[in-house]
Amino acid sequence: MRNLILFLLFPLVGGAQNFVKDHYIKREAYIPMRDGVKLYTAIYIPKDEAGGPYPFLMERTPYSAGPYGDSVYKGGLGPNTTLGREPFIFVYQDVRGRYMSEGSFEEMTPHKEGKKPGDNQTDESSDTWDTVDWLLRNIRNNNGRVGIWGISYPGFYASASLPDAHPAIKAVSPQAPVTDEFIGDDANHNGAFFLLDNFDFDNFFDVKRPGPVRDYGGNIFNVNIQDAYQFFLDLGPLKNTNKPEYFNNKGKIWNEYLQHSTYDGYWQARNIRPHLKNIRPAVLMVGGWFDAEDMFGALRTYEAIEKQSPHNDNHLVMGPWTHGGWAAGNWNRYGVLDFGQNVNEYYHILETKFFDHYLKDSLDPGLSEATVFETGSNEWKHYDTWPPAGAVPTKFYLHAGRVLSTESKAAPGKTAAAYDEYISDPAHPVPYIDGVRGGRDNQYVVADQRFAAGRSDVLAYQTDTLKRDLDVTGRLKADIFLSSTGTDADLVVKLIDVLPDGYQRLVRAEVFRCKFRHNFEKPEPLAPGKVEEVVYDMNEIAHSFKRGHRIMVQVQSSWFPLVDLNPQTFVNIPTCTATDFRKATIRVYHDRAHLSGITLPVVER
Repeated sequence: MRNLILFLLFPLVGGAQNFVKDHYIKREAYIPMRDGVKLYTAIYIPKDEAGGPYPFLMERTPYSAGPYGDSVYKGGLGPNTTLGREPFIFVYQDVRGRYMSEGSFEEMTPHKEGKKPGDNQTDESSDTWDTVDWLLRNIRNNNGRVGIWGISYPGFYASASLPDAHPAIKAVSPQAPVTDEFIGDDANHNGAFFLLDNFDFDNFFDVKRPGPVRDYGGNIFNVNIQDAYQFFLDLGPLKNTNKPEYFNNKGKIWNEYLQHSTYDGYWQARNIRPHLKNIRPAVLMVGGWFDAEDMFGALRTYEAIEKQSPHNDNHLVMGPWTHGGWAAGNWNRYGVLDFGQNVNEYYHILETKFFDHYLKDSLDPGLSEATVFETGSNEWKHYDTWPPAGAVPTKFYLHAGRVLSTESKAAPGKTAAAYDEYISDPAHPVPYIDGVRGGRDNQYVVADQRFAAGRSDVLAYQTDTLKRDLDVTGRLKADIFLSSTGTDADLVVKLIDVLPDGYQRLVRAEVFRCKFRHNFEKPEPLAPGKVEEVVYDMNEIAHSFKRGHRIMVQVQSSWFPLVDLNPQTFVNIPTCTATDFRKATIRVYHDRAHLSGITLPVVER
């Protein structure tokens, strides 16, 4: 989830912490915002004033700017070890309503257009402005420039600093920024609720705060889950999460999620993308191909700036990382994948050059428009545009006999509807990973899918053995014609690299809740037995399918408990009962009138 960045840049004891104490003076301040609310801010000022003036490098966070106390120092500073050893004025701030800051917290604070420094309207853009303005006036020996970075939820605050940015903000790096929690980040994907992650995250994050605190003191409830699949099956309908032993209506954000089961004003107000217009600071957008939380946010925030601020100095870096993996000192492998190099060493050079150039007038960093790591070949690639202009959309069609190919014609003489079918049973949903797990297994995004391919409720289509390498770089699009005996269904499409030894390595997967097939704001039921076309984006990849491999597509209707169960009846899922859950027969069509498949952007060598 948004807070699960499990990589410590620096130990809390030893050399790194001693370096910070030896070279920095820590100052704590409560910075007043335009409405009088004061935000706790920790400021680390270089002791060597003769080397200044220095720029600011700031992170705003809901996860604590601690440790608290003038004499208690962070183990390390900055987004990577190289920048942490350079002289900046490092700033960490608890955002409004979190930890030691005053005010009330609001989930992904909606942006307000038309604010002015003299009025009392506040959002995260104004809080950033007011903080920067105070720092410039009250911290000596600064050079008048500010850089901002953040990963995950702090990445959202980095994005939120961009609209109407203070003139001193010169460089911003939103990294895996939470961006649109109904369409593709954290809470929902295409209207399907990500149950496993949010149940765990909100139990920690949604604890009510009586006032500024250094420690929230625990979770809303205590639960020891050994087998998440069985636990959530036994829990039953989503409304049971508010039983006395669980949230018990104590989770403000949890209740907001359940109360807003369509793309209504709640979610739309929390989508920062429409406000990324006329952006002035340089931007370095960072994301990971294996990020199970906020890959969507990195890709779509970059896209929004490109479209709405075309003259902005905007760059994208996508690497073979899980959520926040680029912050670690080393990243040589992930799951079954061995990259043959420490990809973070390369990335940290890019990140350092970016901030040094815009904040310290160092040499031009020479950043490409898009710097992406191609999995399969284990190579960094550089592009002038993203997605690459030379990528050719190539549709791979589903065929009878579970065949996948670029040939669109049906078999000779075949004019009747052709389809494959399966029974989707909410009592026996398809697990998102093989084996028993207590919490979310982060490596499911690269896991072997043979456990699913062998199930009767999963359809698997694959190509012949590839005779040459096939490079796929850009956004995928699923286009599936289906029918159901029910009035709603989930559609999960998975793109898989089948190795010569039979290992089915997941490359990309995405879910779509079919009642939103026409509109995320106004769901519509499926008509039982009626063929419907469901088309949706699956985010980007940069992957080389190697000669001797096969390409596979799997289609299913559950992905549990990663995604909550669809009752397969047209109901409001957060309030439905156990009797609303029904088996359904799902048919996937592949005939001349219904050309189901997946479009891959193929880059010719």
